[in-house]
Amino acid sequence: MDKQWFNKSIEEVKDDLRIGSQGLSDEQVKEKREIYGLNELQAQKKKSLIVKFLEQFKDFMIIILIIAAVISGAVGYYQGEGITDSIIILIVVIVNAIIGVAQESKAEKSLEALQKLSSHVTKVIRNGKVDVIPSKELVPGDIVILDTGDYVPADLRIIEAANLKAQEASLTGESVPVDKNTDVINDEKIGLGDRTNMLFSSSLITYGRGRGIVVETGMNTEVGKIAGMINEVEETETPLQQKLNKLGKTLGIVAIVICVIIFIIGLLYGKEPIEMFMTAVSLAVAAIPEGLAAVSTIVLAIGVQRMVKKHAIVKKLPAVETLGSTTVICSDKTGTLTQNKMTVKKVFYNNKLVDLDDIDTNNLGDELEKLTYISMFCNDTKISDGKLTGDPTETALIDMGFELDFQPPILEKYERVKELPFDSDRKLMTTVHLFPNKYMVYTKGGVDELLNRCNSYVINGNVNTDIDEYKKEIAKQNEEMAKNALRVLAMAYKELDHEPTDEEMKTIESELTYVGMVGMIDPPREEVKDAVEKCKTAGIKTVMITGDHKITAIAIAKALGILENEDEAITGSELEEMSDEDLIKNVRKYSVYARVSPEHKVRIVKAWQANGEIVAMTGDGVNDAPALKTADIGCAMGIVGTDVSKEAADVILTDDNFATIVSSVEEGRRIYDNILKAIQFLLSSNVGEIIILFVAILMTPLLSKWFNIDVNLITPLLPIHILWINLVTDSLPALALAVDPSEKDIMNRKPLKPKQGVFTKGMTFRVVYQGIMIGVITLIAFIIGLATPENELPVVQVTEANGIVRTLSAEEVKVEIGQAMAFTVLALSELVHVFNIRNNKKSIFKTGIFNNSKLILATVVSAGLMLVVLFIPALRNIFSIPVLPAMNILETVILVFMPIVVIEIFKLFKINTTKEE
Repeated sequence: MDKQWFNKSIEEVKDDLRIGSQGLSDEQVKEKREIYGLNELQAQKKKSLIVKFLEQFKDFMIIILIIAAVISGAVGYYQGEGITDSIIILIVVIVNAIIGVAQESKAEKSLEALQKLSSHVTKVIRNGKVDVIPSKELVPGDIVILDTGDYVPADLRIIEAANLKAQEASLTGESVPVDKNTDVINDEKIGLGDRTNMLFSSSLITYGRGRGIVVETGMNTEVGKIAGMINEVEETETPLQQKLNKLGKTLGIVAIVICVIIFIIGLLYGKEPIEMFMTAVSLAVAAIPEGLAAVSTIVLAIGVQRMVKKHAIVKKLPAVETLGSTTVICSDKTGTLTQNKMTVKKVFYNNKLVDLDDIDTNNLGDELEKLTYISMFCNDTKISDGKLTGDPTETALIDMGFELDFQPPILEKYERVKELPFDSDRKLMTTVHLFPNKYMVYTKGGVDELLNRCNSYVINGNVNTDIDEYKKEIAKQNEEMAKNALRVLAMAYKELDHEPTDEEMKTIESELTYVGMVGMIDPPREEVKDAVEKCKTAGIKTVMITGDHKITAIAIAKALGILENEDEAITGSELEEMSDEDLIKNVRKYSVYARVSPEHKVRIVKAWQANGEIVAMTGDGVNDAPALKTADIGCAMGIVGTDVSKEAADVILTDDNFATIVSSVEEGRRIYDNILKAIQFLLSSNVGEIIILFVAILMTPLLSKWFNIDVNLITPLLPIHILWINLVTDSLPALALAVDPSEKDIMNRKPLKPKQGVFTKGMTFRVVYQGIMIGVITLIAFIIGLATPENELPVVQVTEANGIVRTLSAEEVKVEIGQAMAFTVLALSELVHVFNIRNNKKSIFKTGIFNNSKLILATVVSAGLMLVVLFIPALRNIFSIPVLPAMNILETVILVFMPIVVIEIFKLFKINTTKEE
């Protein structure tokens, strides 16, 4: 049973853990270590490289290719023709597998980062003595001693607290250090951030000192629970991976069906079974876009390089595409939407409430100067090398002084001679400073507490004693600031003619003169409001999830345009009352979640996902890690983000700027568009290859009769031709599409529907009709080659497997010329066709041909590689290509440019796109 340690008194905790004031004995430590183990986080079992490698071969397309490679190798070996085709296919498969293995990481790295959070040594009381031990050796029941600056090594129930404060922002999301005490808490359902008698592993002591009893260690601590949650999160496929896998299965099934049909038809036509096996292999290779996986990966990698320039480091390639599909951004507040720095925004003095930014530094007046002195001198902030360290509230007061033109040396001017430190009971802090011929007592603290110690107030240089009437105005202004989620501190002073004695210090906080008060908040980042508005335009909902208080969350959310009505906000305790089913049903109602735990964050993300949304989660704390990992895309802050959040995330925003997520979404959409262009380009090529092979087989008897050629010779393309086109000729232009500029209105359209496949009506229509077009053009080229007059045929000699040189018959030469023309037209017409793909609506002459230099270069290189194959004798022999007669070359050139003519006609009559597009 999960013990509620914060509900127990100190004596109950000691009884439960069987400890006395002397701490644990060595025997008790040994006994407890056997039960609880070391105070460490357990690492998730890692997959071996071999397992990761083998898992890459589960893809349906890969299985089909392996089968094709085996058949091709067996047939090639049987016929004595070698296994070149087989080797090429297997190389493709292995390269894809290596790329896949290189992508895996995440959970194990997250845990390594979590383990680094543990402080290395801890001060404990054992056997009645203070000892320093490695923190991993702590066991439940150990008494730990903590001072300012110490990291908490385990979850502790506090037994002593002297002005103790802990910074828990990385765990709870609350930006202000929490006052800690020893009091029993009776509420069993109180949130993590409100358990003021507890200290949690990985939090930092920012003020005071204390002692605590270790109640949870290792995986049982709150940080340990987060580690466990990270372990439990299953890696899910990104939308594009799902779509490509679905596409692969579809193409694989199509390939099998067509292979079977063609094999049967071929046998019926009297073709040799071995020849039909090779034709079936050709079809399988033609149906599967071998370069697609590699092209998609490289396109994403190019996108990653572009995103680095936009301050986003992508750890996992598919994350780029997921960003483009994002429909909901769940963002942490502190440090993500806000600056993670308390800042004074309002100042009340001389009976007026003013914005700090509106104050004229050349005309401050005595009251504001006095208020600033109190703010800066009654303050424990340390300044080192221009950096402020200390309580965020106090550093905000120093920053206010700097903004009002008070320079750092002033802090050394008037010596502090006495002080009363802040404590959570008085809610006040007082310091006494030596000025020329007098001593100034400066007090700051909670408004009500301070006013109870004041008997006068100052306005316009006059000290007034009718403070009871003025208190009403002070209360009104205090309430006004509190409504806007400002944390309010009041300032007061009194003047003495001597240094107060220790006895006088006991009553020093009395008969004070009220000066004014300041309102501060962790303010929104300036650029975030515009970013949220861009998200709205792009059809993306922004949701704030924070461990901070509801009133603060609402104020920030309203300022940023995330929330309009307060009923759109909900707290963690209200969320606790909801079942998962209720949350899934109602999640769209809420834009702000306050006082939430790490478990709540994960539930919220999962609820959105259950509604079919693609969820991006931004955050910077330990408490964000499970949600970052659960989300479809996790974005961590690079500067203030913890190691844990960075390791759990897919993307790291190097400038800690929420607005960067919006430009990342835009880049993701551009990349996704360009991947779709690459898919359309590659698949229309594959469909063209299927058409030419399928139709040529169906027409075999007719072609045999027309051109008096043996049916066993009629094959328009060899497997090596198809592999060359799919892997070499097509791949470079497909990659160049990766840097195609984005459409101007890319962020004005709604996100893609998560369940929308790659094959929309428009995409399917274009792939099919453009594939048919390429197939028909290629078939025409093959037929023209078969029709070459015998008096124009070149003499072609080949070396057989046994070393004998043989001159090919006229029939065989005609088939080789037909294959050479088909191969050339198919390859080069696709290079021309790539320019049609860039825009499905605009003419090629309007989108421009030369505004993507990489595409021009890729096309030239691919065409050059094709020409090398056509004109270098050694390569011609490998590809079975004879020297083409002049007329055949002219006919080939004409056919190569036909795709532009056909597609331009389709665009002109607006039949290249569907009505929905």
